[in-house]
Amino acid sequence: MTVYQGRPENCAGRSEVEIRCYDLLDSLGISYRGVDHEAAMTMEDCVVAGNAIDVPICKNLVLCNRQQTAFYLLLMPGDKPFKTKDLSAQIGSSRLSFASEAHLAELLGVTPGSASVLGLQNDKDGCVKLLIDEEVLASPQFGCHPCKNTTSLGFLTAELTGRILPALNREWQTVSLPRYEVE
Repeated sequence: MTVYQGRPENCAGRSEVEIRCYDLLDSLGISYRGVDHEAAMTMEDCVVAGNAIDVPICKNLVLCNRQQTAFYLLLMPGDKPFKTKDLSAQIGSSRLSFASEAHLAELLGVTPGSASVLGLQNDKDGCVKLLIDEEVLASPQFGCHPCKNTTSLGFLTAELTGRILPALNREWQTVSLPRYEVE
């Protein structure tokens, strides 16, 4: 894997949604590094990519309520297990489930495995509420995909909260998800 600083030199063959992520970061003057890799379909794949750019890749889960009227993007550490009951009480929404492939495409412009906080730029109506685990906010570095799971990017968490989210006119709710002992 080759690590690069900023936008890849050659964007030929990259999707429009991915290029918009680079455009956003560049327009904000954010310093970032990236690495291209095979499609990362598991968090284990993301760890390998994250190690290449020395950044923990965040787990991005798109969730919805039972009625599919409320949608959430949850950013959490990749190594932390997710249990819906731990989140439901904190956000006042019972019976959370994963959003459908159609909702991923419609709301964030992504496919399964490619959900990213950078996809919020595609949610023009602000339908998706952002939830960030406190451990993600405490980490100095932040890693995610540019809406395609064949590339991973890393930048400062302070850039996410101080520049990217304000530019997208996004607020977030901090959540505290527990870590469980391995049985």
